[in-house]
Amino acid sequence: MPHLPDDDAWLLERRRAIGDRIRVTRLRQNMTQEALHLSAGLSRATLQGIEAGTRDARISSLIKIARVLGVHVTDLLRGY
Repeated sequence: MPHLPDDDAWLLERRRAIGDRIRVTRLRQNMTQEALHLSAGLSRATLQGIEAGTRDARISSLIKIARVLGVHVTDLLRGY
């Protein structure tokens, strides 16, 4: 079995990468955080935390975000 990193830095790095993909996709569409959080039905604090990588994103939140952005949820998880 492969050795997995046991520190929080690994997880934080991945959460930040997902948040960066959300932010880049949102900005490419000239969409504000306000418009995205309202359209996705999320609180502004939740969206800010997801984009910053400081908050764990529920799969349902990622699906909602992806739907509003017009991308597949896997694009947010693995990039384009």
